[in-house]
Amino acid sequence: MKTQAKFDYDYLVQTDKIHSSLYSEPGVFSDEMDRIFHRGWVYVGHVGEVPNSGDFRLKKIGLQPVIMVRDQSGKVNLLLNRCRHRGSTVCQSERGNTRAFRCSYHGWTYRLNGDLSGVPYPEGYGDSLRKDEMGLTHVPRVGIYRGFVFGSMSPAGITLEEHLGRAARELDLFSGLADAEDIEVTSGVHKYDFKANWKMAVENSMDGYHPNIVHASFVDALVEKIKNKPSPEHQVAFNPSSFAADGAGITRDLGGGHVMLDYGFRMYDPLNRDPMPTVRAITAAGEEKLAELSRQCGAERAADMIREGGTHTFIFPNLILIGLQMRVVQPVSPTYTEVCLYPTLLKWLTPEVNAIRLRSHEAFFGSASFGGPDDSEIFERVQAGIVADLDPWMIISRGMKREHIDDEGLTISDMTDELTQRAIWKQWKKMMTQEAGAGTTRKRASRTAVERA
Repeated sequence: MKTQAKFDYDYLVQTDKIHSSLYSEPGVFSDEMDRIFHRGWVYVGHVGEVPNSGDFRLKKIGLQPVIMVRDQSGKVNLLLNRCRHRGSTVCQSERGNTRAFRCSYHGWTYRLNGDLSGVPYPEGYGDSLRKDEMGLTHVPRVGIYRGFVFGSMSPAGITLEEHLGRAARELDLFSGLADAEDIEVTSGVHKYDFKANWKMAVENSMDGYHPNIVHASFVDALVEKIKNKPSPEHQVAFNPSSFAADGAGITRDLGGGHVMLDYGFRMYDPLNRDPMPTVRAITAAGEEKLAELSRQCGAERAADMIREGGTHTFIFPNLILIGLQMRVVQPVSPTYTEVCLYPTLLKWLTPEVNAIRLRSHEAFFGSASFGGPDDSEIFERVQAGIVADLDPWMIISRGMKREHIDDEGLTISDMTDELTQRAIWKQWKKMMTQEAGAGTTRKRASRTAVERA
């Protein structure tokens, strides 16, 4: 992998503008995979996707194929999907349950923890084959926070806690303070792709400037419903003249490239006439979580957070938490991206509340929804437009003069400002210009894990 950058990223990423070549240059994409996706922490999946022993999901860290699997002891492992013999993938199914992984080329078989368990005709190797040294390669570092599984292909670097920083609080709120094993990610996956650069999906997810224009039909329907029957938090926080009005919320820089839109009211409404069910827990532990969330946020706000999600946050470089979904951005090439949306449920909620969680997700993010198709179309139009490179700069200066520091010491600005884009690009440039350091993706190291319930 490369250790020398071929591009002047200090010049290409400036405070108020970025060069459009960063969305299309193959060399830039290659540097991103090496410096961001293979050296740093990357979100891989959630333990709720593999609830039982033998459950697995195929994932990627950058361009590296990975199996996320729960072994017989209950531990969730991240294994490279590559036979140690001649390199074939050992798992072809996207998801499922298995007792072992077997390479279809020469039959090498591996246990769920990656250990090599069997080799056909072993006598051909004599005494040279050390089975204990030829298991599937583990991702060098694995960290788990509230069930969110992160991996790093570098054996050295900052801890997961250091990487998450203040964004960990948003993972807490997204989860409704639930324990890791209480979060269900088994309702299916909504997938889509687009012919544009991955960073467009990242920037757009934290863009409070575009909804009133790009998603006008959804905004009109939502505003009409709010005018007729506003919820308590809508009455306090919502400006009915404009969804994205500057008074309707704020942008917030959490540090480390993690950013959020903080609008403090219910937005992803199912937009049907079904009454909103009362949020109620069906277990003692769930009642405790709900009571604590109500204490922290207020009863009305806590109820809406449980029904439709507690945060709108981007965890650098590839995880987006919007409503009740974990949205994972997967770069494939400079001009092609895949996205997976995982709606979540809570085991301790009543079935009626979990059902409304899914309806809220479908209303804006489903394949026939208000929002997703709009955004993908815009991404491809931008990718087509930047080919006209006579004047190659893209402006991200909106709101620079009204940024300010809040009581927690975080930089904030108005809802329609591009503070979030500037913060993402600041971290992007930092990672693209830093030296490789002691860690390298080619070295093997012992695994570590950061565990939190």
